[in-house]
Amino acid sequence: MLFDNVRDAIGHTPLVRLELDAPEGVEVYAKLEMQNPFGMKDRVARNIILGAKRSGELRDGAPIVESSSGTMALGVALVGRSLGHEVHIVTDPRIDAITLAKLRALGCEVHVVGAMSSQGWQSARLERLERLMRDLPGAFWPQQYSNPDNPGAYRTLGDELLTDLGSFDVLIGSVGSGGSLCGSARHLRGALPELRVVGVDCVGSALFDQPDVPGRLQSGLGNSLMPENLDRRLIDEVHWLNDHEAFAASRALAREQQIFAGNTAGSVYRVLCAVAAESAPGTRIVGIFPDRGDRYADTVYSDEHWARHTLTDLALAEQPTRVAYGTPVSRWSRAVTDGVDLDAGHLLFVESNTTGTGVVALRTTRDLKLRPVLVTSEPSRYARLDAVECELLVCDTNDPVALRAAIQRRFRREEIVGVTTTSEFYVPVVADLADWLGLPGNPAEAVRTCRNKASLRTRLAEAGVRQPRFAAVASATEVADRVIEIGLPCVVKPADDSGSNGVLLCESVEQATEHAARLLEVRVNDRGLPTSGLVLIEEHLVGPEFSVELFSGPGGTHCVGVTAKTVTDGPYFVETRHVFPAPLPPDSAREIAETARRAVEAAGIRLGATHTEIRLTADGAAIVEVNPRLAGGMIPEVIRIATGVDLLEQQLRVATGLAPALEPVRSGYAGIQFLLADRPGVLHAVEGVDEAEQVSGVERVTVTARTRARVGSARNAYGRLGYVIAGGACPEQVEQTLATALNKIHLNIEGTA
Repeated sequence: MLFDNVRDAIGHTPLVRLELDAPEGVEVYAKLEMQNPFGMKDRVARNIILGAKRSGELRDGAPIVESSSGTMALGVALVGRSLGHEVHIVTDPRIDAITLAKLRALGCEVHVVGAMSSQGWQSARLERLERLMRDLPGAFWPQQYSNPDNPGAYRTLGDELLTDLGSFDVLIGSVGSGGSLCGSARHLRGALPELRVVGVDCVGSALFDQPDVPGRLQSGLGNSLMPENLDRRLIDEVHWLNDHEAFAASRALAREQQIFAGNTAGSVYRVLCAVAAESAPGTRIVGIFPDRGDRYADTVYSDEHWARHTLTDLALAEQPTRVAYGTPVSRWSRAVTDGVDLDAGHLLFVESNTTGTGVVALRTTRDLKLRPVLVTSEPSRYARLDAVECELLVCDTNDPVALRAAIQRRFRREEIVGVTTTSEFYVPVVADLADWLGLPGNPAEAVRTCRNKASLRTRLAEAGVRQPRFAAVASATEVADRVIEIGLPCVVKPADDSGSNGVLLCESVEQATEHAARLLEVRVNDRGLPTSGLVLIEEHLVGPEFSVELFSGPGGTHCVGVTAKTVTDGPYFVETRHVFPAPLPPDSAREIAETARRAVEAAGIRLGATHTEIRLTADGAAIVEVNPRLAGGMIPEVIRIATGVDLLEQQLRVATGLAPALEPVRSGYAGIQFLLADRPGVLHAVEGVDEAEQVSGVERVTVTARTRARVGSARNAYGRLGYVIAGGACPEQVEQTLATALNKIHLNIEGTA
């Protein structure tokens, strides 16, 4: 196998079937991660360091500093030095002579702490590391214990197992930083939802609610501190072995399977044997074997070391003792982890929309027995936030490095169950975070494709999905030629805004050119995020407008329904009324839904809600845009009234890995009528709201505009002043109810804007 450099040689490790005394038909495999250039943590070092270079967190030539006494140190040395970085390793006296020699041979600066702190060697190393970071400006710390790129590195390991085996039933691995077992298990459960995960720890480790014993001799697993990357929700059962049992198991592995490995692999081997012995025929079991035995020649494989530490005075169990989780152990023991006392998980919202949906989403999270966290750079942006029980995490949400750092500092990985947003502008940010954290989400590329309507147009054209003729321009000088190609009138709009903001129907080349020039001058949007710098020139589609609410998941793309929309004719396109479900002939409804499905799948969306806008033209249904998010404009509330399906709740469920409940529980109709100013001026009052609420069938009347605010003819969704929502047995009844309620409302507008 040929590689361009030593970094590319990481991974691709052998999977070996072991010969064990197990029931016939039970297959046991060892994933030999020790066959990486230096060991299993090579994967971690490569993923973290390359990720930091992509994000800009690690600058070219900047030093890298890490705390490790084993394979992580070697992995950082391998990757960091191969990329031209100065590497500093902080370690302790337990480091073996072979690892120390390798680090120095690779050109690392090795810093050995003199004594453990009150919390053990790990704490002492971290104190030294902090001093080094102060002395080395611009230094990068991989933070293997808290950086989600550690468990993220093991997606490749999971893919290798799936490629080699197709499927298997049990995964067994040691637990130290929480990276290898949790990262592999999280990724594998996407393909193998019934996978049983068994963790292997050491007696005297605090990872699974055991008393900490800092003097334990095992290395490579266990911990005195709780690493942020450990996610105990993923682990079904845990085994603990004492030093004697782990060292003896390592020797047995060499003797019985001819695999010369460290005490981590030895402990995994011992548990593999026990699990295999009690498994049913047909069971496939995989164990992860992390590191080679050369580092342990003077410890695990030294009789003198055994005698010096009186290892044989410790128990040597032949089988594990079953104990209740939380029971202190001193010998090989096992416990199921359903006794782990974990608080309700946190669902992170990266910013929110500023309408009612955002606040409702936070409340709905509480209804799901989860803890909502609003991650925001500007809490004051959100009215009525003080009425919601919600944690605030304030940071720069427009800076990916700062955003990740804030999340990494505040939460252990097992505390986070999902990440989402109700703001269209932050959907790409959420996709990146979900990927980084290993949480449910859409591919970031697919989300960005939808957000940049120019990219979406190209993708739909490649897939043969009907849409308007279009051209994307980056300069106003290109507009005239593109308008001539597309024809007049044409629609000119920004490629990546929201709520019909900046969308204009142009009747002449001059008007199109002037409008495009104005749009191209906008470099950042209302949230301070950079714009795409592109403007779309599109054919004006003639025909009624609809939106299709779809939900994607492992079973395919499900159509929740089609909404009929009333939209102003231009030059601005403002949605004034929605009715759900749309009163359409069955063939037209199927055509609209199928066109939306093809568009969503062509864009690459795989999970959760999408809101696709369509015009039904004389030539058939054509895509206006695909939004990789739940519908806005209170459409989810209209659908809830009509069908009983709460789309907002379902979107939050899929963000946390739960299946959505999309089957209607009732059959009805509902609609929303928006309040619009009929002239410019100052809004002094909205009168008749109480009377409108008393109209039979009206569910809600909401005024979103502030009194004494300047108002005028709406040019986009942000110019609407409020809404009326109503339900009924048929679309005609809904529309009549909305009209009756609207007639009772008077907008008291005086003066001129």
